[in-house]
Formats: sequence, C-alpha cells, structure tokens
Amino acid sequence: MAEVPVSWFLTLSAVLFVLGVSGFLFRRNIITVFMSIELMLNAVNLTFITFAYQLKQVNGHLFAFFVMVVAAAEATVGLAIILTVFKNRSTLNIDDVNSMKN
Repeated sequence: MAEVPVSWFLTLSAVLFVLGVSGFLFRRNIITVFMSIELMLNAVNLTFITFAYQLKQVNGHLFAFFVMVVAAAEATVGLAIILTVFKNRSTLNIDDVNSMKN
C-alpha cells in the first residue's frame, strides 16, 4: 500500500484554515464565527501532526495537545458568553450586539 503524500495533508489543512478564516470574516452569526475559529484550530492541529509525523518527532503532537486543551477551554467560555448574549439580547447576529450597552 502506498502512503498518502504529506502535501495532501498540508493542502487539506490550508483549505480548512481558509474556510475558517472566510467564515470568521464574512458570516454574521456568533455560532458560525465560533465554529470557524474551531475549524482554524483544527487546521493548525492537522499541520502540527503532519510535520511531527514527517520529522518523526513528538513536538508536534505536544503542540496539538495543548491546542486541543486551549480549544476546550475556549469552547466552554465561548459558549457561556454566547448563551449570555442570547439571553440578554435575544439575537445572535453580530451586528446587533456590537456595543456593550443594553
């Protein structure tokens, strides 16, 4: 069986990262922006794991683990903030919640 080339993984990672950036920049729903950030973090994790596999080192796996820990913390805090915004404003549109005023 032939191995999958490393360039395929890096291309997939780049495509996922670009999709995350475009979702972050062009969407107006807080949940979609939140998912786009998670997609970008996963794309970076794929790059770390790919280079760790290619170079036969553990460093990339450690970095990916720490990124997953940060993503889990971001998910808990981010979802709490999103729920609070929805409870107070009754909307998840970024344009409607662009100020700190009630």
